[in-house]
Amino acid sequence: MTKILSSTSFLKEAVDLLRLAKQQVVKQINSTMTYTYFELGRLIVEEQQKGEDRAEYGKSLLKNLSETLTNEFGKGFSVDNLENMRRFYLTYKNSETLSRKSEYPISETPSRIFRLSWSHYLKLMRIDDEYERKFYEIESEKNSWSVRELNRQYDSALYARLALSRDKNHIKKLSNEGLIPQKPIDIIKDPYILEFIGLSESSTYSENELEQGIINKLEHFLLELGTGFTFAARQKRISFDDKHFYIDLVFYNRLLQCFVLIDLKIGELKHQDLGQMQMYVNYYDREVKLKNENKTIGIVLCQNKSEAVVKYTLPENNEQIFASKYQTILPSKEDLAQLINEIN
Repeated sequence: MTKILSSTSFLKEAVDLLRLAKQQVVKQINSTMTYTYFELGRLIVEEQQKGEDRAEYGKSLLKNLSETLTNEFGKGFSVDNLENMRRFYLTYKNSETLSRKSEYPISETPSRIFRLSWSHYLKLMRIDDEYERKFYEIESEKNSWSVRELNRQYDSALYARLALSRDKNHIKKLSNEGLIPQKPIDIIKDPYILEFIGLSESSTYSENELEQGIINKLEHFLLELGTGFTFAARQKRISFDDKHFYIDLVFYNRLLQCFVLIDLKIGELKHQDLGQMQMYVNYYDREVKLKNENKTIGIVLCQNKSEAVVKYTLPENNEQIFASKYQTILPSKEDLAQLINEIN
């Protein structure tokens, strides 16, 4: 029996080793190809700048280059893709990373400069605002976002939702470091976008159905919550004086080192909802959290909220209880435009 277990452990270790090696090879190939596309973009830009009639010369240059590279290497070098490489170079040529690393030979640079796939950069370089583009680049790498998840986070206006609660200096910090929670307000979004649950904005549904939808798509919800969250409990019961109360969702944030309690409310936020959350937070602070952990955070997620209710229910120096709206559909173009205008 011992030999069998040992053999099983040995086989698993061997498989994991090769799987990790394969992942590293894929990453290296992606980095090398992305850097190569950047260099091709540089060659195109520099060659186009030599032409007397840049527009006409540029068109013929890309067409001839496309034919040559396609004959030599096959697919992937259409005129449109070469134009993407040109745009890629123009977008990233002045970045700090590139200016520091550009003196290195090609064999030494890729993994240090471009850590995402070409498909990621095709999306990123279409984001005009430099701060916003850098933010999504950092978050994609830090959280290992797929291209699909990058698109989803961009479509849900993550950067805009975070930037609304920050001043200009903190917005710049977002673009340089990504989201690094240091205090409770740093993890709060308003609104939260829960389109992945599949509930229509106009449909009638219960709080239980909303909760079940979140649990069914827990991985997506954790991505929406942000960095450092782990799931702890659902319908967590707390009891005192022969009474039982149930907290909808309990999470723990490893970066802030504190519990995060979430209550789900359908319709308009009431002052009783905030009072109930205050009770939950007080209980966790006094009965559950350890001495070395930070104070518990409570978030009431509701469809609608009155800022006046929040203002006059919670103390002025409040750093523990928050109310945020949620949406079950992605923001419309009009909503996105309004968010951007509010930032600027």
